[in-house]
Amino acid sequence: MARDTDKRNFALREEDGTESSVFSGGTPRQAALKAARRLDPAPSEDDADPEPIRLREKGTKKVHVYEGWAWEQEAPDDKPDWMPGDITKGNVSKQGVEHLEEI
Repeated sequence: MARDTDKRNFALREEDGTESSVFSGGTPRQAALKAARRLDPAPSEDDADPEPIRLREKGTKKVHVYEGWAWEQEAPDDKPDWMPGDITKGNVSKQGVEHLEEI
């Protein structure tokens, strides 16, 4: 497992180039999964429509492009007391990496 010093920051890029949120993770996929859970969830994974997720690695001009989707499902039986009955799950599929001319 990655230590805190191995964490990298990824900015969520909007269509117009603005960066609205920052997600951290040891890998771009880990940050993309966090971003996917913020999408509007569908009732099930089969009903979820993929949406583009573009994450720029902070300190670089690399943009990691994913398709992400989210859905709601019932929490597991062994869930902690604080966890709600329905949880949001997410998944992503990497589409590629783009390189920006300028940030």
